[in-house]
Amino acid sequence: MKHFLLLGFLFLSFGSFSQEDKLSNAALELTKDKVIYDPSYFSIDYPNGDIPKDKGVCTDVLIRAYRKLGIDLQKEVHLDMKQNFNLYPKNWGLKRTDKNIDHRRVPNLMTFFSRKGIIKQITKNPIDYIPGDIICWNLGGAITHTGIVVNKKSKDNNRYLIVHNIGAGQVLEDCLFRFKIIGHYRYKN
Repeated sequence: MKHFLLLGFLFLSFGSFSQEDKLSNAALELTKDKVIYDPSYFSIDYPNGDIPKDKGVCTDVLIRAYRKLGIDLQKEVHLDMKQNFNLYPKNWGLKRTDKNIDHRRVPNLMTFFSRKGIIKQITKNPIDYIPGDIICWNLGGAITHTGIVVNKKSKDNNRYLIVHNIGAGQVLEDCLFRFKIIGHYRYKN
C-alpha cells in the first residue's frame, strides 16, 4: 500500500510520465514476449497492422513500442511516403509505397524520423544517449539495424541499455557502441 501511495504522490508532484519514459517502458515490456527473428514479407491490415506477434525484426520493436503509446508508425510512414516518395530510399526498386513493409525498413524509418522527429548528434559519449532515443546502426555493408534506448543502465552504470531484435528476439542488451551508429533520433507524434 505504501508503494501505491508513494507512486500517487510522485504522479501528483511531478505530473505524468513523459512520452520518452512511456516509450522506454513499452520497449522493456516487449522483452517479455517470445519473438522469433523473421524478416519475411507479410500482408497486414492497414492502419494498425502487425505481423504475427511471435515474429519480428528490429523495426518491429519500434513499431510495437510506439503502438503501445497510440502511435501507428505504419500509418505515419505510409502517409509521409505517399506524399514525399521521392525523399525516401529506393533500395528495394519500388515505384510506389507498400503499406505492408515500408515502415519495417530501417532506411525508411531513418528518413521518416529525420523529417518528422528530432535528429540528435551522433557522439561517442554515452551521456548523449538517453531513454526514448532511437538509435540506428550500420552492421556492415548495407545491413542496418535499430533499437530503443531504455531506462536501465549497464553493469558499470556508464550507459543506458538498448531494446532491439538482432536475431535473438526482443531483448535488452548493452550494445550502444557495439556497431557504427548512423542515426540518433527522438520522435513524438
